[in-house]
Amino acid sequence: MNKNALVLAYLGDSIYEAYIRKYLIDKGISKVKDLQSESIKFVSAKAQAKFLKSMIDSNFLTKDEIQIVISARNHKNNHRPKNCDIVTYKYATGLEALIGYLYYDNNFDRINQIMYYIENKNC
Repeated sequence: MNKNALVLAYLGDSIYEAYIRKYLIDKGISKVKDLQSESIKFVSAKAQAKFLKSMIDSNFLTKDEIQIVISARNHKNNHRPKNCDIVTYKYATGLEALIGYLYYDNNFDRINQIMYYIENKNC
């Protein structure tokens, strides 16, 4: 696929957050304040980087998926994160790009597998 890695990350960010919001609601959290505080455990750059590194270390990702992550991590970006270091931010961007790529490719089964991994890794 010839989509810009940052465009895929842009798409993946919204898909990832929607999955997390549904997961938290399915857990029975019904107060918006609680949903917001719980979501930070999943959607912050630090959390996303942690999940991605865990997937890489456990050989959960395919070679093609790792290439997408690397492409996004190495993509030049003039944005400087406010709440984390640049390396953490680039790992988070890699995860978002992977989710965006899979969504764009209609590979919902794989997104579900990745999100299941993340949901259970956070327990």
